[in-house]
Amino acid sequence: MAVRTVRASRAGILATVLAVLASAAGELLATQPLPVDELAPGVFVHQGRHQPWAATDADDVANLGFVVGSDCVAVIDTGGSPATGAALLASIRAATTRPVCYVINTHVHPDHILGNPAFAALEPRPRFVAHARLPASLAARAPFYLHALGRDTGATAGAPAFPAYEILVDDRLTLELGDVRLHLRAWQTAHTDNDLSVHVPERGVVFLGDLLFSTHLPVIDGRLLGWLAVMDALSGPNGGLAGHLVVPGHGHPTSEWAHAFARQNEYLALVRDRTRQAIAEGRGIAETVEALAGTGIEGWLLADDFHRRNLTAAFAELEWED
Repeated sequence: MAVRTVRASRAGILATVLAVLASAAGELLATQPLPVDELAPGVFVHQGRHQPWAATDADDVANLGFVVGSDCVAVIDTGGSPATGAALLASIRAATTRPVCYVINTHVHPDHILGNPAFAALEPRPRFVAHARLPASLAARAPFYLHALGRDTGATAGAPAFPAYEILVDDRLTLELGDVRLHLRAWQTAHTDNDLSVHVPERGVVFLGDLLFSTHLPVIDGRLLGWLAVMDALSGPNGGLAGHLVVPGHGHPTSEWAHAFARQNEYLALVRDRTRQAIAEGRGIAETVEALAGTGIEGWLLADDFHRRNLTAAFAELEWED
């Protein structure tokens, strides 16, 4: 198991403090901050709306966060457009004058990463952090993301839409913000092939990104069986969640995470089992999706947007399993 620790440069921090103090007032006037809740001392979360992502009126749909340490700030996901990223930055400026030293993306989806340019434009620039497999996944998706941004907002002008990642996590990594540590863990293919969790032990908070959905229907874009295995690992005695507040990628942060896990696992396991049954009965993908279109979706939001897609992904994965 590879475990690394990264400390923010104090020289860079001091230089950034001067820049922060000089620009904070103008930025606050220019951009309306996102509403945030302080879940624990120095740990802030903005909860996104329950909508499918779009580059314009539905760019604020994911949960975003930031952690304030004695030296600097780490951002955990930046939103679905440069404008949302700028609003998150304004929220940080309203909470602290400490500089942003790290921007962590929990996975590649646009509602979590397209606010990055707002932070890439900072001087000095924070270090961008992601799962080791995220850059390759982003390279495959970048044309679609850029097209959506350019078509709907024209927001690709100016700062680069996809800042380079300086720190890639292939197992475990610790980032230090002074008096606060962030333990990052790269997971096997689950919701995506590049899911990263962020544990803040001194504050009793864990950011799971889209490894956990609450209220919003879970979305399969990686591997269904891998996701169920990751959920088992997280909920077990070595998962590190006991006594912690858990922040899902979508939905309310909760200390009753076992209930949220059970509900998500129930849905994913039902998709697995019913899809396996349909395959065993010799049904094709179209027939399976149609037959299961109303199965397991009660109580979930956005089922009309994502359930059939999940069934299609599950069939493609399970059709050839041993």
